[in-house]
Amino acid sequence: MIHWGREKRRKWQRRSKLQQVEVSTYWLLLLSPWIFYVSGMPQFAVQVAGPPAATAMGGAVVVLGLLQCLLGVRGLRRGIDTYLGTEQDPPRRLLVTGLVTFLLTTALVTALIARGWVADDNPAPTMALFAGLPSLTGVYGLVVPRRRSAAVTAGGCVLITAAFAAAGTTWPALLGTLFVLAIGGLVGIFSPRCSAWYLAVMRELDGAREAQAQLAVAEERLRFSRDLHDVMGRDLSVIALKSELATQLARRDAASAAEQMREVQELARASQTEVRAVVRGYRETGLETELAGARAVLRAAGVDCRIESAQPGLESGAQAALGWVVREGATNVLRHAEANCCVIRLTRDAAGATALVMENDGLRPDQGRGGSGLTGLLERLAAVDGTLTGERDETARVFRLRAEIPASGSRRPHPPPDAPDGPGGPGGPASSGDGPAPEEAGPGAAGTGPGAAEAGPEAAGLADAAVGEGTGAARGESHG
Repeated sequence: MIHWGREKRRKWQRRSKLQQVEVSTYWLLLLSPWIFYVSGMPQFAVQVAGPPAATAMGGAVVVLGLLQCLLGVRGLRRGIDTYLGTEQDPPRRLLVTGLVTFLLTTALVTALIARGWVADDNPAPTMALFAGLPSLTGVYGLVVPRRRSAAVTAGGCVLITAAFAAAGTTWPALLGTLFVLAIGGLVGIFSPRCSAWYLAVMRELDGAREAQAQLAVAEERLRFSRDLHDVMGRDLSVIALKSELATQLARRDAASAAEQMREVQELARASQTEVRAVVRGYRETGLETELAGARAVLRAAGVDCRIESAQPGLESGAQAALGWVVREGATNVLRHAEANCCVIRLTRDAAGATALVMENDGLRPDQGRGGSGLTGLLERLAAVDGTLTGERDETARVFRLRAEIPASGSRRPHPPPDAPDGPGGPGGPASSGDGPAPEEAGPGAAGTGPGAAEAGPEAAGLADAAVGEGTGAARGESHG
């Protein structure tokens, strides 16, 4: 039994906040018909007195009230799904069955009053109807507009009061009957409807949160693609034009074709260097920027984020590594925790070592699944001699992520932007050719050698187009 309870508790803790709210709201609504039944039906059952026929009729009312509760539980579940849009078919059959059951209950209670088997000044008949009315109006209020359901419920209460008056109920008891039935009917309408509206708002907010995260990713992708386009668009256009020019010069056996291809090679190497610079700028992140971004994102998600920073003077390598720790830590808080508070502390000791601690109170049970985010952080911190540890405090329900970088870690050198990437990089075997090195190329990308003049006016026109597109190493002149 204890093991079963612990397993249920772990299963509950694995749910998100939205799922916990939905489950608790469903259970509360499904218990409400039984609450009304227990609060009303026992008072009626003990007040029925008379021959065996009276006892049989009273027992039938109790059984019909029980059936009314079962129909109400089923109808409320389907009614909430209809209100939220997850089910398209309203529970019409359940409504009709519940209405018939309630009418039979009303007829039996009216007959008991008319025969004098229940005192006409006793609230027991009213409580018998109060036990089943809220479950019926609750289902009805979920599938029709609230004004219509309120009007129909008010009319029904008046008709029941008129039936009791015809059976001989006194006027003070009739006023009490009308009041109790009206309160029960309206509570039955608006309580489930307000709960369903609350669930709809929660789902909408959760969907908006996911959409905001997706938009942020799409915006970052758009920015990165725009940067690549701005850097590579011009150079690729010049390379295409100069390659076409070199092709035409080669067909005419012009000596300047090799010169044009050497300039294409220079442009390709320069473009490769610029792409590396763009990618490195995209990958490296500033610590202050990431701290501000994490605070804004977490607060937008409803997490109180506090930053306690000593503003240590770190070099770019250590700042980039810690910036990635902040970014990945904030992502994990949003995706894997149900936190209300997150604290980020950045400190530096007397020896110059820097420590970054991210602590949140949304610890979930360990599900035994590991991701690749923390592994990537370990690799980034290893580049600056840093360490990363994660601590689960089950007692305080806190998860603590700690990154430390020694004083020497921030001074580790980084490769220059134009460093070769290996055999496929510039200067490697894949990029080596028979032409001279970039340092041996003449000033200007197109050159002004005699081969350009030998190529004729068509080649000269292409060279002029290349001049219009290129700048720097891609810039040259062509003389016809």
